[in-house]
Amino acid sequence: MVTVNKNYTIAREDDGSIQITFVIPKEKISENENKVLLEMAKDIEISGFRKGNAPLDKVKESVSREKLIEKILSGILPNMLSEALASEKIKPAVYPKFELISATDNEDWQVRARLCEIIPFELGDYKTQIKGLTTSSKIWTPDKESSKEEENEVSRNDKEQKIVEFLLKTIKPTIPKILVEDEVNSRLSQLLARTEKLGLTLESYLASIGKTPQTLREEYSHQSEDAIKLELILEKISTNENISVSDAEIDQAIKASSSDPSILDKTNSPEQRIYIKTILSRRKALDFLISII
Repeated sequence: MVTVNKNYTIAREDDGSIQITFVIPKEKISENENKVLLEMAKDIEISGFRKGNAPLDKVKESVSREKLIEKILSGILPNMLSEALASEKIKPAVYPKFELISATDNEDWQVRARLCEIIPFELGDYKTQIKGLTTSSKIWTPDKESSKEEENEVSRNDKEQKIVEFLLKTIKPTIPKILVEDEVNSRLSQLLARTEKLGLTLESYLASIGKTPQTLREEYSHQSEDAIKLELILEKISTNENISVSDAEIDQAIKASSSDPSILDKTNSPEQRIYIKTILSRRKALDFLISII
C-alpha cells in the first residue's frame, strides 16, 4: 500500500516493513545550510580570518560535502520523521535507517527511511495448552543415580525447550524483513570478528565447516527469525500476565553484568535500563510458563 503526502510517500508491505521517502524543499535545505555553517564557523579556523569570523562561503569550502549534508539533514529529518509517524499513526519497532537518494544543489532533496511495525498477533489459549504438555508427552524421567540438583536442572532445561518449541510452533507473529536482516548482519559481523581473532578468513572458516556464505546466511536467517519471534511472544505474554520488573531487579542485573565502574555507568543509561528491563521481563515470562507445566 502506498500513501502520498505533500512531503513524503509511504510504501507499506504485508510483513510490517515500511519505507518513507521524504522530499525536502530546496528552500528548507538552504535555510538549514546557513544555520549549520554559522554554527560550524564558531569552531573553524581559516587563514586570514579570526576564528568565528570567516565568511560562510569560505567555511563551506573548508568542510567536506558529506559532512555538510549530514549536518543539514540532522537538523531537518527528526522533525519530518516525527510528524510523519504521528500523522500516519506509525509505531516503529526500530529506529529508521536513512538512505540519501538525491542531494543536488538548488533542488529538492530526497531521503528514504526504512523502518517497520509489528503486526498485532494472537497468543491463543497458551496456558491451557502448555499445562497439557505434561500429559501429551513425558518431560523427563531421571535415572536412579541422578542427584536432586541434576534432576531439577535437566527437568527445567527440558521444560524450557518444550515450551520454546510449543510457542514457535503454535504462535505465528509476522516478522518484518528488516528485523531479520539486521539480526543476520549482526551475527555475521560477530562471526567475522571471531574468525579474524583466530587469524582466519571467513572463506577459509566456512570451507572448514562445509558451508558457503549463502548457506550460512540462510541458516542465520532462520535462526534470527525464530529468535525474534520468541522475543515478541514472550514480551506479549509478559504484558498479558502483568509481569513487572522492579528497579531493584534492574540494578541487580546491571551490577551482576560488570564490576567495572566505567562499564557500569554505560549500562545504567536510561536506554540500557529499558533494554535490560525488556530482557528480564522475557525471562520472567518464560519462568512463569515453566512454573505451570
